[in-house]
Amino acid sequence: MKNSLNISTKTRFIGIQDNRDETPVYVFSYTVSIYNNLSQQAQLKNRYWLITDGNGEKIEVQGEGVVGEQPIIQPNGSFEYTSASMIKTEVGTMEGYYEFEFADGQCHREPIPVFNLSKPN
Repeated sequence: MKNSLNISTKTRFIGIQDNRDETPVYVFSYTVSIYNNLSQQAQLKNRYWLITDGNGEKIEVQGEGVVGEQPIIQPNGSFEYTSASMIKTEVGTMEGYYEFEFADGQCHREPIPVFNLSKPN
């Protein structure tokens, strides 16, 4: 399955949100584009994210689908969505994986390489 699914990410700093409990949090949006280069459809079933802030604090997020969907991506098709993440520092990282089920019933875990969350100077 190598190079059968291509995943790319783009991030954007949204702003600082006041947090009544402690220090403010930094809000980032991220857009994920998934391209299916296979000859069969792929359904995104589950996601896993590891979010790490600049202090090394880690948050794990996992669950079904993305943005309330379990999209089916047709051969040579794509799916794109935008979501958001909040961390306690101006910089951090995200990485993880998606779990896909293919039309032939096989399942595959596709890694999402680490990408940066950073407030522009």
